[in-house]
Amino acid sequence: MTRFLAGLLFLAFAAPAFAQNYLWEVSTIQNKLYLFGTIHAGKKEWFPLGSAFEAAWADSKILVVEADIGDPRKIMKSAAAMMYPEGDSLSKHVSPDDYARFVKLLPRYAVPESAVDRMKPFMAVSFLVVSEWGRLGFSPNWGIDAHLILKARAEAKPILEIEGVDTQIALMDSLTDEENRTIFGGTLTALESGLTKEQIEEMVAAWKAGLPDSMLKTARKYNENVKGAAEFEEKFVWGRHDSMLKKIEGYLNDSRDRHFVAVGALHLAGPRGLVELLRKKGYRVKQLSEGIK
Repeated sequence: MTRFLAGLLFLAFAAPAFAQNYLWEVSTIQNKLYLFGTIHAGKKEWFPLGSAFEAAWADSKILVVEADIGDPRKIMKSAAAMMYPEGDSLSKHVSPDDYARFVKLLPRYAVPESAVDRMKPFMAVSFLVVSEWGRLGFSPNWGIDAHLILKARAEAKPILEIEGVDTQIALMDSLTDEENRTIFGGTLTALESGLTKEQIEEMVAAWKAGLPDSMLKTARKYNENVKGAAEFEEKFVWGRHDSMLKKIEGYLNDSRDRHFVAVGALHLAGPRGLVELLRKKGYRVKQLSEGIK
């Protein structure tokens, strides 16, 4: 249950022999770090990761993740924030038609209504999206984030959070009732139409091929067809980059330790992605494909 909640939290976005190059080296004259784009559910056969990843990992002293999804206390805290209190329910916060559509989808994932009837709208549709990943053969248990955290702990490598669970809970709590209803209805439409399945398959393909432009193109297509998706992405992806960028610059300029920074793959894509933002600030940024020279 804890790992499943972790998957819900960071749904945000070989054998990795062909995913190894969704990885960048960012350097100054005196230091460098690695930026790795992740997806938050995966398959057992993707591991071990490829040679470029292994070289960058061995060269790094500290792992940085969006939030430590390996800490059960933090995950349970986030779960409580995504549920209505006793006596309240999802059906009271969305339209009757949308709630009926939601309930109609539950048998697809073998989910009883009683398991989800107190979830807030964003949590409820995230539950279904994670379930769709599972239906396609992907599991949060094999997500890249989870793998990196377990690997770091096994090697006694320190783990830092670029944001942390509390920050992400606050972001989810910032959704208004209207925003919750909009993303709830839009996501149901995407699930019903097969667009969510298409998006998952295209994002995984882009990630495996190390193609951030294709990742961004898939996100754009989804936004064009799902009401509220573009506004949601603005808040949950691009709106987080100023604070992320400050942390990354601190790792480069204020520390001599080499950091391995792993964030959702979409955060590294396009002109507003962290890769281009760092390049515009004058850092040397190169995508890795075959290892470190």
